[in-house]
Amino acid sequence: MRTLTPTLALTKRELLRQTRQPSRVVASIATPLLVWAFFAGGFAGAVGDVDASSGTRLGAYIIPGMASMTVLFASIFASISLIQDRHDGFLRAALVSPAPRWSIALSKITAGSILALLQAAIVLLALPFLGVKPAPVGVLGALMALACISILLIGIGLAMAWIVDSTQGFHGVMNALLMPLWLTSGAVFPVDDAAGWLKLIAYANPLTWAQTSMRLSLGMDNASQSHTTIAWVVTLGSALAGSLLAIIVLSRSKPTR
Repeated sequence: MRTLTPTLALTKRELLRQTRQPSRVVASIATPLLVWAFFAGGFAGAVGDVDASSGTRLGAYIIPGMASMTVLFASIFASISLIQDRHDGFLRAALVSPAPRWSIALSKITAGSILALLQAAIVLLALPFLGVKPAPVGVLGALMALACISILLIGIGLAMAWIVDSTQGFHGVMNALLMPLWLTSGAVFPVDDAAGWLKLIAYANPLTWAQTSMRLSLGMDNASQSHTTIAWVVTLGSALAGSLLAIIVLSRSKPTR
């Protein structure tokens, strides 16, 4: 209970802090929707059905990818708050308090994931208007996959924010690292139709399996039971790895000053 109390307090602080910055929320949602409009409007006529087996059109197919992009942006904003805490002096106070260091990581992961899911859920609301009507349990599965993406990305972001001193440097590093992960995850194209070299990269990308888990839950992908199991094992394992990375880095090293 002693360790849970500071974690809950820090989580509440993060939630209040991020909800008081509506411009970030708008940016996290508006950018993916603009990208969706560009792809759906520009390529829908040329591509037709992206997934012939399920009859999914391009506009509907890339909605899960836009939801994951929303999570990506929200995760970056959640991670960058660690650098702001350092500059404001709050991080120093938190480090010398009785609260364990891992509570800092856990609170930011929890708060960031909650907000990321709320924003991504807004994007998923477009699916019924595009001819995809998933079952309620499927929506829950998709949200679980998105939560795993958020935990992984925030974990990576916190580890980077712990060693990067400036927000400019952090944005540069995160964009160089996370955007290729998103682009090669099958967010805007079926991985099975990609070139051989790109397919190898995609299958080594944990976000690819999270995207697969999301589409399987929404009924937008047909896969064998073994493929479904692999997708969820990798997705859940990636979330665990991301959280452990953040906890280990924040617990065993000193932050960049």
